[in-house]
This record gives sequence, C-alpha cells and structure tokens, in this order.
Amino acid sequence: MVTKDEHNLEFDDDSQKETEEDIGLKSYDITSSPNDFNISTICNLIDENVVQIPVFQRNYVWDKMRASKLIESIIIGLPIPQIFLYEKDKNQFLVIDGQQRLLSIYFFVKQRFPTPLGRQKIRELVIGKNETLNNLMENDEYFTDFKLSLPLLEEGQKNSLNKLTIETLGEKKHTFMFLRTIRCIMIKQNSPNDESSMFEIFNRLNTGGYNLKPQEIRMCLAYTPLYEHILEMNLDPRWRKLVGSETPDVHFKDIEIILRSLAMYELSDSYTSPMNAFLIAYSKKTKTYTVDHYTTLMNLFSWFLDRCSDLDKDSFRSANSKFSISLFESVFVSLCKRKESYTSYLTNNQLLDLKMDTEYIEATTSGIASRANVLKRIACAERVLK
Repeated sequence: MVTKDEHNLEFDDDSQKETEEDIGLKSYDITSSPNDFNISTICNLIDENVVQIPVFQRNYVWDKMRASKLIESIIIGLPIPQIFLYEKDKNQFLVIDGQQRLLSIYFFVKQRFPTPLGRQKIRELVIGKNETLNNLMENDEYFTDFKLSLPLLEEGQKNSLNKLTIETLGEKKHTFMFLRTIRCIMIKQNSPNDESSMFEIFNRLNTGGYNLKPQEIRMCLAYTPLYEHILEMNLDPRWRKLVGSETPDVHFKDIEIILRSLAMYELSDSYTSPMNAFLIAYSKKTKTYTVDHYTTLMNLFSWFLDRCSDLDKDSFRSANSKFSISLFESVFVSLCKRKESYTSYLTNNQLLDLKMDTEYIEATTSGIASRANVLKRIACAERVLK
C-alpha cells in the first residue's frame, strides 16, 4: 500500500496492508468512571505529570480567542465537553480526548500562551525531550503573556472579562479555580491486555480528523530512549536524501523505517509476523539497553548511510516510484551483518539487480511481511550485494 502524508513523503508500505487485514472486531472489558475535578486539581495533575499528553496527539492549535472563549464559559458557569483520560499505569493518565481544552485552561492559569515556535516545542517535549513544559513557558521566544481576548458583546458593549488574567479576575479567580469542575471520564482497559482500546477510543472520539498511524501508537505504548537517538538520526541529511524529503514525516513513518531496520538487524532470526507486534516487542526490549548499546546502533546506521553515499536519491524506490521499505530493510540488514568485511559502497546498478532478481520479486509479491519472505529478501540481498 502506498501512503502519503502532509509533507509529501510517499512509501511502499507492506506492513500497513498487513495491519489493515489482520485487525478484526475486538470485544473489550473496560472500566470507566466519571470524576469531577476542579481547575486547581487539573493543573496540579498536569504539573505532577499524572495527566500526560500522549505522542499521538496533534499539536496545540487553538488561537488565543478560542481559548479565551473556553475560559469565559467556565468562569460564567457554562458546561464544557467532558475530558477522556486513559489509565495507562497507576497514577498515570493519558489524554485521549480534550487536549486542546486542558492545555488552554493550563496556559491561562500559568498566564502564558504559546507562540508558533512554542507549539512546535510542545510537540518535541511530548515525544521525549527532557525539558519540562514549565521551563518552556518561561522562555519568551516560545510563550507570551496570556490575557483573555474576547469580542464585543451585543450592541457593541465591552466584555468585562476582556484582557483579564487569572490574577486580575478578582473574586472570580476563586470561583474559577475551586468551584468550577470539569467532568473527566477515567477509562481502564481490563482485557485484552494490549491497551488497544485507547487508540480505538481516540479514533472514534477525536476531533482532529485523522486516525492514528502505527508508529504513533508504538511511540506511546512502548516509548524507549532509543527513540530519542532515532529522532536525531532522522534529521541526518544523508537519510533525508534517501527518503526524499528534508522534512520529517508528521506521523513518524521515517522513524518507523529506522526502527524496523534496526529491529531486523538484531532480531531477524526470531522474527514472526505481524510486523506491528514485532516492532512493539522490540521497542519494549530496547528499554533495557545501555547508552553504549544505543550509540552502537546509531553508529551502525551512520555507517550504512556512508555505504549509500554514491546512490541516487531514488535508488530505494520501487516500480511505482515510492520509497520501498522492504527493499531498504533487506539491504540494510544484509550489509550491516557483514559490516566488518564489507568495505565497498553501494551502487545504483547493484540495487537495480536486486530489484530485478527473480527470487526477490517472488518475496515481494504476496505475504510480504511473512517470516519466510522477510528472510528470503535478506538472503537475496546478501547474495546479490557482494
């Protein structure tokens, strides 16, 4: 299946088709309980990292006027939509619906509102950076002061709340912080033991207009320090040239390719389909790796990029002109396993020979993500790329 994102990165993705075919209708045993939290409690939960924004959530996109209308509604006692929180671990809840509302409230209480650059930094923070949100808010490059921005009332009357901050609300501050509550639905999945309901609920409830992609799910379910190294490697100009875009994929597909290549390098002998489960298991396994192990993997990937320095930018493209993940993976594994003895540089003709190899073509026709075909492609690459 060909996938295309907002930054025009296009991939020939075998695992995506596998995922769509393998997923059936599931039944869930879920416990859900309503809790009414006041604003003070909600902000404390965010400060204490009890309530977290998962990686698959979109950027904060509300403007100051829309955020101000939400705050106004709370101050004057109007109800707002409930928030859905997923209990991932004890005292750890992920927002699966209501991120924009929660952050708007939090920013108002902190008297800071994100700039366009600040919105980008929030996204980076969510995917594993060490800097805290409070530290970001102190930086004037990323945040500005938050005063309510409200339009005129009917007949041109000024809104008495316009340009107020949490500290200038007067008596309304106590009402806002302690007497106004927001209904939060706490969801816990009892079975099956795979946390899949979190994503099913998100896809059905979210107002962002998109369904989650596999790597977005993995980076939430099985976040590992390895991802921080991969995120950095993903910006390497040599890699961006091979992928065909200077801009990283917003759904982390390029991250997935690096992860998948490393996983196959280390665990191809024990690989079993489906690919998605294999990559989640590998992600969880790498949580126990040492810093030296992460460094070794990144050095290996960098070495491979050097071996590709003579290739054209479309060398890893398939017949439909899309980046072939299975081709890249098989070439990567076959070369890296021979790193000590492989001193040559890949050529365009070598990759063309591999693409036209009869056995390789057979392994990319059907059942692409099956164990037999994955191993066959790697063996073909080892034979052709001498």
